[in-house]
Amino acid sequence: MSQKNVQAIQEIKSRLNIVDIVRQYVKLYRNGSRWVAPCPFHQETKPSFSVNEEDGFFYCFGCQASGDIFTFYSQINGLNFRETLEQLAEEAGVVLTRFSSFGNEPQKTHTNRRQLLKIYEFTTTHFVNNLHSEIGKECREYMKKRGISDEISQYFRLGWSSSDWDMLVKALKRAGFHEQLGVEAALVGITSNGKFYDRFRGRLMFPIFSLSGNIIAFGGRIIGTEDTAKYINSSDSFLYKKGDQLYGLQQARQSISSERSILITEGYMDVITLHQYGYTNAVGVLGTALTSEQVKRISGFTSNIEILFDGDAPGRKAALRACEMFLTKGLNCKVVLFPEGEDIDSVIKNYGKEFFENLKNNASEGLQFCIQSLKTMAPRDAINWVKSFLKQVELPEIVSRFTSILATGLGLAENELREYVADIKCSIKKVTQVTVSQPLIQTTPRDKQILMFLVRYPHMLDKLKEQGAHLVLNTTWAKELWGKVEEYSEDNIMQYLNSQEKTFWVQCRTGDVPPLDNEEGEFEAIQTMLEALHMTVQSASVSAALKLGKTSSFESDLKYLRALQETLERTHGE
Repeated sequence: MSQKNVQAIQEIKSRLNIVDIVRQYVKLYRNGSRWVAPCPFHQETKPSFSVNEEDGFFYCFGCQASGDIFTFYSQINGLNFRETLEQLAEEAGVVLTRFSSFGNEPQKTHTNRRQLLKIYEFTTTHFVNNLHSEIGKECREYMKKRGISDEISQYFRLGWSSSDWDMLVKALKRAGFHEQLGVEAALVGITSNGKFYDRFRGRLMFPIFSLSGNIIAFGGRIIGTEDTAKYINSSDSFLYKKGDQLYGLQQARQSISSERSILITEGYMDVITLHQYGYTNAVGVLGTALTSEQVKRISGFTSNIEILFDGDAPGRKAALRACEMFLTKGLNCKVVLFPEGEDIDSVIKNYGKEFFENLKNNASEGLQFCIQSLKTMAPRDAINWVKSFLKQVELPEIVSRFTSILATGLGLAENELREYVADIKCSIKKVTQVTVSQPLIQTTPRDKQILMFLVRYPHMLDKLKEQGAHLVLNTTWAKELWGKVEEYSEDNIMQYLNSQEKTFWVQCRTGDVPPLDNEEGEFEAIQTMLEALHMTVQSASVSAALKLGKTSSFESDLKYLRALQETLERTHGE
């Protein structure tokens, strides 16, 4: 990471208050010098989740989730550090500088990002204006027929792309955007003879938002009876990757946090319809099969998922795959089964909201839905699915329960399944023993005292080294954590700590151990401890030398005796 981006991290932390970020997802309550709430990272009702505004850390006494503003934002949104850094920088108004892997010449990435965000914002306004002008009459009539209210249209910033060949191209040019930027933004196409044209024409437009509220892509639904694709979407870019995003997540995230659940649908109109009828925790998978990246992102918000896919064969197949992906991650999921040939829109509008509520209340638990689906398969296919499923389950604690339920539901021999699971566990254990590099924390009181002081007061690193504190560390975790404090700055170290180190760091910094207002006294205690240890080691070394010095001279023995006497006197003098 460049020094400039390290500085950017410091700037982000100085501009953003962790409490302001956390309360976007969690209802916080003041408790003395801290803010508390039920933890958003595990299912509970007690306020075990604590945020220390002054130190900028959060900590959960239940699941031990801990970290700084970057850790929280990353975990709650299912993002990696790069994505977290970019989005928090955007929110804080901090410029990030990236460098290419071919030297130190700054890439055009940041400039392109800003230009793309500008062109998407301009284009959204252009489409919205089209919708409310004379040329948007056809689209407005379609939206009225589908029951889309003005409020929902404004909330999602729906728009209309004219049927004209190059209306957007001309508008972009008048606004000062080069046609090539329109091509890069997947808004403009080029004919074989080099002419530019609008990629989206005659379509109801759905802007796709990032979690930070920026428009990063579009989806468009054809209006009319033209012989063309019903939906087209923006192509992937460094701003947008279809398999990572969920339509409506930015609009739904507060409801997801308060409801502690999420509704997963297949497309844009499903999300619009659900929000229209008050189901504001609904998001869509952007018309593609659910991806592992989307599952990760969803799990950052909640562990309770309701799957609302179409009632036809492809929809049920997609629901089975979605259940598999959620259940193997240890998440709870249900499947709302629609009547054959029906979807969300038709069910709510043709049968009413009460009928839809009954479907939701009678939704099948994820594993039971899987069993019912497997019963329609050939036995060999069902058994292969079960074995593959059990192999993917990430939490060993639930494998046994899943095994029993699947065996009973499908009439399989449970003992044979358990033998298969045992073989899997044995294989995983062998691999884990070889590959796991982070040992469990095994500490000593001395190591803990030194590291606790170092974590609280990283600026005292050099003084601790002068006292030889790093030379007396015994445990691996203590040496590794010391090394990280030496290598990384206080502002960006959290991204390099493993989960156990983060927990230790936050506990030391948030006052869950003795007070942090006695730096001088704590350092004197460290000095006293190290001096006493030094005396003990020196005494042991002199005694060992005397025992091994059977052939040494009288003068050497006398020298060791005098050194031993001096050491003992100093030790007792303390």
